Amino acid sequence: MDPATMPDLPMEAQITITRLFDAPRERVFAYLTEAEHLKEWWGPEGFTISEARSEPRPGGEFFLVMQGPDDMGGGPVQGEYVEVAPPEVVAMTSWVLGEDGERILESHERMTLTDVDGKTQLVLEATGKAFQPFAAAMLSGMRAGWNQSFQILDEVLRGVTDRQIVLTRMFEGVPAERVFDAFTDEEHIGEWFGPDGFTLTIHEMDVRPGGHWRFVMHGPDGTDFDNHVIYERVERPELLTYQHGGEGQDPFDVTVTFDEFMGSCVLTLRSVFVSAEERDRLIAEVGALEGGNQTLGRLAAYLQAAP
Repeated sequence: MDPATMPDLPMEAQITITRLFDAPRERVFAYLTEAEHLKEWWGPEGFTISEARSEPRPGGEFFLVMQGPDDMGGGPVQGEYVEVAPPEVVAMTSWVLGEDGERILESHERMTLTDVDGKTQLVLEATGKAFQPFAAAMLSGMRAGWNQSFQILDEVLRGVTDRQIVLTRMFEGVPAERVFDAFTDEEHIGEWFGPDGFTLTIHEMDVRPGGHWRFVMHGPDGTDFDNHVIYERVERPELLTYQHGGEGQDPFDVTVTFDEFMGSCVLTLRSVFVSAEERDRLIAEVGALEGGNQTLGRLAAYLQAAP
């Protein structure tokens, strides 16, 4: 995003996020506090952790080195634990330092874990403060960053990271509501969904939990592909989950998240297949990865052209 077009951003932020993980509290707590596990999930989509240290006790050190994709940067995140009560509560203060060693951003996070019939409900309460105007951009991404991190944690806990395709795209200047509507309104989705050269015939589209979307994709060579989607969660404008099936293939699970960031929408589309071998086959034989990127490219063009 061009810094010259960036809006004035608040220097403070406060968020609350609730997630349910299909894992016992003890396991979730370990992934929140042990260095070897933090490296598996911490950070927004596309970021990795090259170094991690963690002493989960009051006053103990918290230290991560984040590596961002392409030109998105990264750097160290430092902090200390404030409260540690396994497996129920972990709280910390963390900060980011500038080149002169001064703090440019500080945040306070408290995570509470509750057992729900063997699963774990996690509630994150976080506040942040930027000390420099340019750090306000980092602060504005706090909710999106934590949402993406928790999604990755969920996938790690479920053991599906080796059998999924993840696509991410930022639609600059487009609010999440517009992107969500483009995914859920029959009038919109028929204009862009599918790889380059494909068109749709929609027979039914009922976007609600348990609702169905039945459509045919027409390939540029005249081949037709029947598709059947069953919606599971529909939470405008933040989340869609559904099962996507088609003729001659095993159904796969899709999660689409729509995160607001500085007046733009960061869309992340995750498809989880029955096995790593099936994912690799679809990439090699069907062009699933390239086709997915082309589809999001068509969506970007449609959003830019639409009033």
